[in-house]
Parts: sequence; C-alpha cells; structure tokens
Amino acid sequence: MTRSLTALAYARPSVLETAGSGRSLGLETSGGRTPRGAEARPRFFSGFLSSPQIAARGLLAVADVAAARYHQRMRPGSLDPVVTGNGDRLRFESFSGCGGVYARLDVLSAGLDGAETGHGTTNVDVNNPLREALSRLTGTDPLHLRVGPDELAVTTLDGPVAEKKVPLPDRWLRGFAEAQVSSAGFDLRAELSGAEAVRFLRSLPRGQARGRGPLWVVQQGRTLRPTTRPVPGAVCLAGPDRLVALERVLRHAVALRVYGPVPDGAAAPSAWEVELPGMRLTLTLSPDPARGFSGEGGVLESLATEEAAGDAELISVLLAWEPRIDLADLAEQSGLPVDRVRAALTRLGTAGRVGYDVAEAAYFHRELPYDADRAERHNPRLLSARALLAAGAVALDGELATVVSGERRYQVREAADGRLSCTCAWWADHRGRRGPCKHALAVRMARRGVTVETAPASVGAATQAAR
Repeated sequence: MTRSLTALAYARPSVLETAGSGRSLGLETSGGRTPRGAEARPRFFSGFLSSPQIAARGLLAVADVAAARYHQRMRPGSLDPVVTGNGDRLRFESFSGCGGVYARLDVLSAGLDGAETGHGTTNVDVNNPLREALSRLTGTDPLHLRVGPDELAVTTLDGPVAEKKVPLPDRWLRGFAEAQVSSAGFDLRAELSGAEAVRFLRSLPRGQARGRGPLWVVQQGRTLRPTTRPVPGAVCLAGPDRLVALERVLRHAVALRVYGPVPDGAAAPSAWEVELPGMRLTLTLSPDPARGFSGEGGVLESLATEEAAGDAELISVLLAWEPRIDLADLAEQSGLPVDRVRAALTRLGTAGRVGYDVAEAAYFHRELPYDADRAERHNPRLLSARALLAAGAVALDGELATVVSGERRYQVREAADGRLSCTCAWWADHRGRRGPCKHALAVRMARRGVTVETAPASVGAATQAAR
C-alpha cells in the first residue's frame, strides 16, 4: 500500500472553552482550498450551533470513524476529518483506516445560527483532549463555533505552528471516489422513525460469523426485518458492528433512512443516514468488512477515456462550491450531454473534487488536498491496461477482442448494451461487480482510440496486483 506523509499545520490545537456562561468550540484548520485559491489556514464559519450537544456528538461520530479499523483491528488511525464550507452548510467527512466505512456529518443551515458560511475545504484538528471535552458536553446552553483561526489571534501569533505528520494511504483517496460512484447508484429503500431506528440498531448482532454470507434487511411495516436473502427491496448490511458510530447520536434521531442499489444477489454497499435536528449523519459501508472501497473499480471506465479527461477539465472550471450540483445546468453551461457531464464528475471525484449526497441525490463540490493525478497513478488495473496497450497486446475483431497477457490469450466480448465480459479469472470471480478487469479495460481504451506510447512506470508491480 502506497503511503505518503502529509504535514497538517495548525496555528494551535482545537479546543472547547468555557468563559462565564458561554461556551466556544474552536476548530483549527490546516492548509486548504477556497475560491481565493490555496490558504494556509482558511476560515469558514464563526457563529452559533442551534443544537450544540447533537452537533458535538455528530462530530465525534465522524472522528470515531477516522480513528477506527473495522477489519483486522490494529492501532487507531490518525487522519483528521475534512471540513467543507458550501455556503449554506458545513460538511465534516472521514474514512476509516481500513477503507470500508465513509462518514459525513452535514450541518445544514437550520443547524447554524448567526453567521454566513464560507466556501472551501480543509482538514480540521480533532485531538484527544477536544474529544474528551466534547464527550462531556451537556445541556442546551449556546455554543459558539469557529471553523478556522481567530483573525486577531493569528495577526499577533509569532510562535511556531503545531504540526502533525499524517500518513495518507492512496487507497483513501480512491475510497472517497469509489464511495461517491457507489452512492450515485443508490435509491431510498427504507425509512424508520427515530424510536424505531433506536430499536432496530440496538437489536443488531455484534460481529459476523466467518463463512456466513452478509446480513440483508428489508422494510416490514414501521421497522426493518433481517433476512438471509436479497429479496426485492432489501439492503445489504455487511458487518453490522460498523454502524457503531451512529450510537453517538441515536437518542437525538428524528428518522433513519437506508439507501442501496437494486439487489442482484451479491453483497453490495449501503448508506445509513440518521436525520437529526438541523443536520444529518451518514455512514456508507462497503460490501464486506474485509473489502475497502478502494478496490471496487467503479471509476475505471471514466479514467480510461481521454474524452472524460478533457470534459473534467472543462467542468472543473464551472464548479463554484455548490452544495448541490445540477447536472442539467452543467450540461447547458458546458455544451456537453448529461452522460458526459456525469462521467466528468466521476473523474473529478478521483481527485477528491466532488462528493455525492444520497439524501439529496446530488453531487457537491469540495476540494480535498490531493494531487489530481494521484489516484490514476496508483490504480493497478489502469496501469496494467495501459501497459497492455503499449505492448500492442490488444487485437480488435468486431464485437470480439483478443488480449495477450503473458503466455495466455483472453477473449473480451462486447454485449449489445456496451458491457464487456472476459474469459479471465477476475471476471469469473466478480462478473463485473468490481469494475472491469485489466483486459476489458485495455479493450475499452483501444476501442476509444486511446494511445499509449510507453508502458507506465511501476507497471510490473501493478501487473502482479491486477490479474
């Protein structure tokens, strides 16, 4: 797994302070991107929270996921959550250390009081003393929230900044992109009241026996009924204990909504959204606790076309930190059809530049602090496909194509609906549910006229990783 050390520089640690009868939560920001460009410590908000205790518990839930490894539990992770100001809301996001759980707290306009929300994306410091202070927060007294430095304090600050060295695995960036692609295919499958949500979530088993298939749930009346089969309307719940972060906010739940794709018999991702007063907390789970989002392959088709690269560059210029991206509006502004706009947004998602909100069935703009080409450089199947093209290993013959890989020949066939199938072991194992194999990807690129003059660097390691 490729890792890089990223320095997150904070003016000082985040802190919860009490002065007289008032309380103030100061979340310190690191380097981030705003409409004005890159800033060392951007400021997005300074105002009051409508439901301070609930917001504190929601933020802790996001921090819980950032510090957790739900598969092969090891020492906690240390990635600070990401915050995005979208003009009318604040979004706090994190990914689990194992890459299988994505968490987001949306503090909506109804949850913010007394100030305008800025635009931009950055990391926020959530340290252990702050976590302890937030855990002890009780009562309904007003809580002032500041996201970003206090301007007066920063102008007089002449000491060294507090710096963290945080290992950022490349699979986390791919995970953000793959979770977005998966979520865009979800529909609302179930909705429970707050009381029913509490009863259901507290009845779930802890852990999952080895060798058994995933748990499925389907709405029955006002609650959810567990089932061992993916019946119509069912949602996959692989690893029920991965929903533990929701317990932080259960007592305040207004409703629980569950989202997922149309069941096709195989384990699938799902999203679990708890509606709270003025905010939403959503956990998106991978299809298996041992399976992170980074290997799902949903973005490969968009990465494999030069057309999408040019479209993404055009669409990126039109983004303006919108909390809800209107596909039709972008299509009109760009002159591109909606399907190409959607593919461009998928490609932008691989650079952390857009996310997807299942509650509103819409993309949103944010700018994660990643190199735009980082996900593509470290995607083994894409690197292997490019190597096959560079070696002249793809021969097209109508709807059938032959790909020579090592000492073997694989047949790739294109169906009437454009889907590709392959005779390799990857296709036999996954049937396209985890994206195309390297052979099908190379054929897709060849049909689109993509040319690769030389094999990518590190392709040897990539070829070993992708069958």
